[in-house]
Amino acid sequence: MLKRQPLAFCTVALGDAAKYYATTGTTGEPTPTPRLKQDIIWNAVSVAAHWRSVLRPGARVANLMPSDIVPVGDLIANVCEYLDVSHVRLYPFTTGITDWERVCNTFDTYRPTVLFIAPGVLVQLTRYLKQRDLLHTFAQSVRSIMLLGEVNTQPFRERLARGWQCEVFDASYGSTETGTLAAVGEDQQMRLATATHYFELLLPDGRLVTPAEGLTGRLVVTPLNLYARPLLRLDTGDSVTITAPWQPGQLSPSLLINGRDSDSIMIAGVSLEIRAVEEVVYGTCDATGYVIEIDRQNDSAALILERDVHWDNAQESQLQAQLLERSQQLMGLRWSRVLFVNNLSAINKSGGSQKSWKKTNLRFVGGKQ
Repeated sequence: MLKRQPLAFCTVALGDAAKYYATTGTTGEPTPTPRLKQDIIWNAVSVAAHWRSVLRPGARVANLMPSDIVPVGDLIANVCEYLDVSHVRLYPFTTGITDWERVCNTFDTYRPTVLFIAPGVLVQLTRYLKQRDLLHTFAQSVRSIMLLGEVNTQPFRERLARGWQCEVFDASYGSTETGTLAAVGEDQQMRLATATHYFELLLPDGRLVTPAEGLTGRLVVTPLNLYARPLLRLDTGDSVTITAPWQPGQLSPSLLINGRDSDSIMIAGVSLEIRAVEEVVYGTCDATGYVIEIDRQNDSAALILERDVHWDNAQESQLQAQLLERSQQLMGLRWSRVLFVNNLSAINKSGGSQKSWKKTNLRFVGGKQ
């Protein structure tokens, strides 16, 4: 109903809202989302309470997240302003204003200590700097990288941490419709924002339950501080796993974001999911991107990997064998083939604002999606 008639749920006219946003539309038509000052302030203060341990006094923040029509870039700026932390905005896909060269020039002058960036955009930035032998130079000032906008995995973060020689966090999770639902805090864990939201899990058997350790289901949320468009029991469509017990009056539960249920797809009787695929890819090799080519006629899938800038082609036979074995062990799937290419399409790594995993990391041949 919210997707079909989004403005019917609003309590204010669009001209009375402080900001107007809309969802990216990666899973359907964009959803108009006005916000009042109360919405914006409550969300920023809530997130600041989590991020305060990373955004310490004296930090220099480079905000490489978009601000046009989606709220994430504004949120980061609002939190920095609330915490009185220096920051600069430079989204590298702002045509005519910012590109990779402008990013590098800004880094050279500003020397940021914290980066806010989508995982796919960070991969492109890392490749760009490696190709120009600049990664070590620009990584020297960076102490923390905050990833948001897409699902990312522990092996992926660990590899980036080695390359940048810094801490890499899964910074936050949320949506344009709801605001921020979880964020990383002092203990470096992603935790539900229970001070500002009421959470439930929709289990596969249809039960709606309180989140508890070990449960996996779709996250259902009731935001407590949305004023322009109040929501009651919104099904986010996102699969999450609760990884720590609920402790009333203490820390809120930690969780893993598994991705949208709609992104899951069956191949040869195996459910392909973002987290499982990336555990295999980034936990096995130094590829900087991947595409899964799905053959519907043969009910099979091939894995296509992008070589890193510094790459030994002689290792590929061994890597193929390792990837086949690891995929069989972790997913129960055997790829029809594993290929390596020098470059994948830029949209494959352009960030959560421009992509959905199913649309850009999966390629369908031989039949319907």
